[in-house]
Amino acid sequence: MSTGVRSAADDAEPWVLLRGLTREARHWGDFAAQLRALQPGAPVIALDLPGNGALHAQRSPASVPAMAAHCRTALQALGVAPPYRVLAMSLGAMVALAWAHAQPRELAAAVLINTSLRPFGAFHQRLRPSQYATLLRLALSDADAAEWERSILAMTSRRCFEEAERDALLGVWTAWRRECPVSRANALRQLLAAARFRAPQPRPPVPLLVLASTRDALVDPQCSRRLAQAWALPIAEHPTAGHDLPLDDGAWVARQIERFVCI
Repeated sequence: MSTGVRSAADDAEPWVLLRGLTREARHWGDFAAQLRALQPGAPVIALDLPGNGALHAQRSPASVPAMAAHCRTALQALGVAPPYRVLAMSLGAMVALAWAHAQPRELAAAVLINTSLRPFGAFHQRLRPSQYATLLRLALSDADAAEWERSILAMTSRRCFEEAERDALLGVWTAWRRECPVSRANALRQLLAAARFRAPQPRPPVPLLVLASTRDALVDPQCSRRLAQAWALPIAEHPTAGHDLPLDDGAWVARQIERFVCI
């Protein structure tokens, strides 16, 4: 059983990976392996938020701090002691910030990818109006798993896939959605939690890196830029990637992390 205290003989701080709205740990794909390659001694743990993935039958919390509390409890149950380094996307990055605010000593660092939170973005920047129709159609129709995943890939990626590669990816994602479906109620609770969350004040005393995608079709990169400017944070911006930055260019993300934590 973990004592909650890390000794000098232990490996480097674990990496904890958090995904965004309705997405699950498996959506990190091969990026987790790229992160492990940076520092082979450091564990890489991808967590599902309640309502997603392996936890799809659970009720999603309607607040971001409650999601952060779940992550802390999950890691304790796994016997993984702090401090942690967190890599988080979108809603997951909000969870990381809530965690850093509530328990700053538990986090050695956090990398925030394509997040959007008040007061650093207006509603139309936090979710681009060009996507409203697609999201409304999916929410109100009886779209099947394959249609959902095709739409999500179109919204979140700018990568030029070969047809066979794209079809294989969509096949895997569709199988995951059928295996672990996210209920409409849980999706709405996650969306409500994200919409209500406001950046903690003052800035959490944790080293933070902001990563953004210039061609993000879901969230305006101005949200990341304003966060970085307001809190005097380092920021790196990918010129061609979409919202799912680790999918579009995982090697670039790994390089930014390597520079940030000086592995």
